[in-house]
Amino acid sequence: MISETPLILQEGTWKSDTYPMVRKQTEPDFAAHCPVQQVLEIVADKWSVIILCALSYGTKRYNELQRQIGGISQKMLTQTLRKLERNGLVERRVYAVVPPKVEYSLTPLSETLTDSMEVLCHWAEKNFAEIEAARQRYEA
Repeated sequence: MISETPLILQEGTWKSDTYPMVRKQTEPDFAAHCPVQQVLEIVADKWSVIILCALSYGTKRYNELQRQIGGISQKMLTQTLRKLERNGLVERRVYAVVPPKVEYSLTPLSETLTDSMEVLCHWAEKNFAEIEAARQRYEA
């Protein structure tokens, strides 16, 4: 039987039989302009996550990204790449050739995110059927 009561592992952490993650007991402060909110505004939308995941496999040109990412418009791809570049997560390299050649790659900063993004992507793939079932139960 699954217990809903959290288990105290050590001071400051807990573990639930339902959700076997270790978490801090003290809740963080999510003030309006805290670092968590500011960073999530940059990386937590679907296109940012997908672009960062795509670039984690290597440098890509604009058209490669657009072909790889189904459903993204040219405008949204451009806006998201600019946002990620502005915030130091994507490097844009322009070559002085005709026609112009532009490549996008992760920066050392965004490479520190790849493990987290990979975990999120694997979690989504693993749990999508359960999410779909929940949607159907909700709609019924």
